[in-house]
Amino acid sequence: MQPAASLVLADPVHLRYLANFHVETLSLGADFGALLVLRPDGHSTLYHDNRLPKTVARAFADDRVVVPWYDGLTPGQGPRRMMLRAAMDQAGGRVHDSLADALAPRIHSVLAEMRRSKDPDEIDQLKLCMEATDAGHAWARANIKPGITELAVYAGVAGACYAAAGEWAVLYGDFTVSPGSAKRGGSPTPHVLQAGETFILDYSVILQGYRSDFTNTLAVGGKPTTDQTRIFDLCVKAMAAGEGELRAGVKCQQVYDAVRNVFDAVGMADQFPHHAGHGLGICHPEAPYLVRHSTETLIAGDVVTLEPGLYVDGVGGVRIEHNYRITDTGYERLSNHTISLV
Repeated sequence: MQPAASLVLADPVHLRYLANFHVETLSLGADFGALLVLRPDGHSTLYHDNRLPKTVARAFADDRVVVPWYDGLTPGQGPRRMMLRAAMDQAGGRVHDSLADALAPRIHSVLAEMRRSKDPDEIDQLKLCMEATDAGHAWARANIKPGITELAVYAGVAGACYAAAGEWAVLYGDFTVSPGSAKRGGSPTPHVLQAGETFILDYSVILQGYRSDFTNTLAVGGKPTTDQTRIFDLCVKAMAAGEGELRAGVKCQQVYDAVRNVFDAVGMADQFPHHAGHGLGICHPEAPYLVRHSTETLIAGDVVTLEPGLYVDGVGGVRIEHNYRITDTGYERLSNHTISLV
């Protein structure tokens, strides 16, 4: 019997952060999770049903209790949602991070703040995501050309990422051409790429719940126009300006202003309609947010993106992006893909 003072958590983000418990989005168990019971003495017990994917075996807990629900041979043991009810009742009858619980605001606030500064094992996991993502960008540089569809680009990028990661992963993001302000990104479509279009490749690879998020823009056909090259070069300059402000203790708005000021100086700030970057880790996006009205300050251990972009009608959209770990004196760049229009 668990003592009444045990803390019971079920939010997927909290289970991922505290116990490395992750259920893939595309699986039979996608909508189902676990309960993590934390005793006052620090002992942890993880409860989940028997039909979750194999990645849940990577979770860390002192004890694991697998609750039988369905064996494929006999009927399921009642509604699957109810399988963990007995474990909850045994631990005190509450899920403390559920929205209805009085402790939820405090728990979510404390854990969100804890997650800001990434631990070494989290950085290692993020680097695995980055390496796989880089392989997809390399495939795109070699294979994007007139006549290929956006869907075919997605398939090729995904295959390269799987091969680099050595396992299946979830990929999501922008795999599309941008004509300018009307479309800055989106899911892949059957659209056939045409010479002269700009293709924005901005995507994430999720491994064990952690994710990358970095971008390049390619000129379809390999011959960017003068105007496309100009706005690309401005994005590169804006990224460098933002990098110059990346260090612990700097206000997030200061980073945003450094990026935006590059565009403002040439009268193009209105073509930069989104954030300059954001935090990254288990969620996307997560704190801190590099935006115009930010009240946050960078801390050592933050992992953030910088993603300047310009979207000019009649020219095309261009966005680039890198991922960084913030340090006391500057940053470590975690993404290593080639940023180039060709």
